[in-house]
Amino acid sequence: MSKYAITFARSARKELEALDEKIIYRLFPKIENLSLNPRPAGCRKLTGNKYLWRIRVGNYRIVYSINDEKYLVDIIAVRDRKDAYK
Repeated sequence: MSKYAITFARSARKELEALDEKIIYRLFPKIENLSLNPRPAGCRKLTGNKYLWRIRVGNYRIVYSINDEKYLVDIIAVRDRKDAYK
């Protein structure tokens, strides 16, 4: 299994930086694991978009796209579940 590179959209980076440190410590291991397995158990393909996936971490959602040809995972959003799909 090849390792995927992880990139962050500028908006996702800002969302992550605005979160409490405790939440960041819970999110980062999940994000790092996406480099080894971009489709972990519990991930869901978002309907209405061919490329977007999401994983749950407590009340937070990490929305990302996967490019299998370039071995790239692009983090699109890191949001509370009530705001994740707006």
